[in-house]
Amino acid sequence: MKIGVIISTYNSPEWLDKVLAGYAKQSYRNFEIVVADDGSTSETAKLIRKHKRENKLAIKHVWHEDERFRKWKIVNQAISESTAEYLLFTDGDCIPHPDLLAVHAREAEQGKFLSGGYCRLTMETSEAISVEDIDSGDVFKLTWLLKNGFGLNLKWLKVLAPGTFLENLLNRITPAKKTFNGNNSSCFRDDVLCINGFDERILYGGGDREFGYRLENFGVAPKVIRYSTLCLHLDHPRGYKDPNIRAANLEIIDETRAHKRVTTEYGIVSPFAINEIEPDSQ
Repeated sequence: MKIGVIISTYNSPEWLDKVLAGYAKQSYRNFEIVVADDGSTSETAKLIRKHKRENKLAIKHVWHEDERFRKWKIVNQAISESTAEYLLFTDGDCIPHPDLLAVHAREAEQGKFLSGGYCRLTMETSEAISVEDIDSGDVFKLTWLLKNGFGLNLKWLKVLAPGTFLENLLNRITPAKKTFNGNNSSCFRDDVLCINGFDERILYGGGDREFGYRLENFGVAPKVIRYSTLCLHLDHPRGYKDPNIRAANLEIIDETRAHKRVTTEYGIVSPFAINEIEPDSQ
C-alpha cells in the first residue's frame, strides 16, 4: 500500500529539515511526501530540493501565496496532488520515529481512521536535535531526551510504550479524545474525497478535529494508536491564536456535530462526494 504523507508547513525550514530527515529513515519505503506550504519563502523550496537530491525522497511541493492562515486550502490541494491510496496527515514540526509509517500501514483498516498522538518537546530540546541525532535514532531514546532538557513527566510513556506491553494497554485506557489530529492521523484517500476534504473556512485551531467529526458522521470510526508510534513535536510560537477566530471555528465545529454534517461546500470539489440529506428534511 502506498502512503501519501501530507506535511503542512509555513516558514519553518529549520524544523522541516529535521522532519524530512526523519522520513528519510523510515523502515516502510512505499510512500510519497506532499508538502502543503501555506506561503513560505524560497528557503523552504531550497530545502525540499536538497532532500530530494540527497535523500532521494519522492517529494511534491504544493505552494500558494502567503495571505495569512490558509492551511486547509493548501492541504486540500496537496490531497489532490497525491497519488497514494492511503494518507497520513502531519506537520512540518513533527519528527517521525523510523517505524511511524510502518505502524500506520500495519494498523490501517477500512472503515477506520487512525488517531495518533505526539510528544511535545520544550524549545531547549527542540533546538538541541541535530540531523545526526535523527539519523542515529538517538533522539527517540529517553536517555538522549533527558540529557537535552526533556524533564520528568507523563509524556515519557509515549517514548517508552511503542513495541512494549504498554502500547495496547495505554491505547485502550487513555482518557484522550479519539479525535483526528493533524500531526499524526491517517485514513484512506477515498474517504477523504467522499467528505470533500477539509473545511477551508476554519482558521487556526480545530480544522483537523472538524474533519474527523465528518469522517465519523460518514461512518469512519476512530482507532487509537497514540502509544503505538512516536512523533516528536518541536516547539514553536503560535502567532495565529485569536479568541475571535477560535469562537468562529467552534461555531463551525458545533454545527458539524449537531447536524451530523458529512461533506463541506468549502473543501475539495470531488466527484466522489456523497449527497447529503439536509437534517430538517429528513
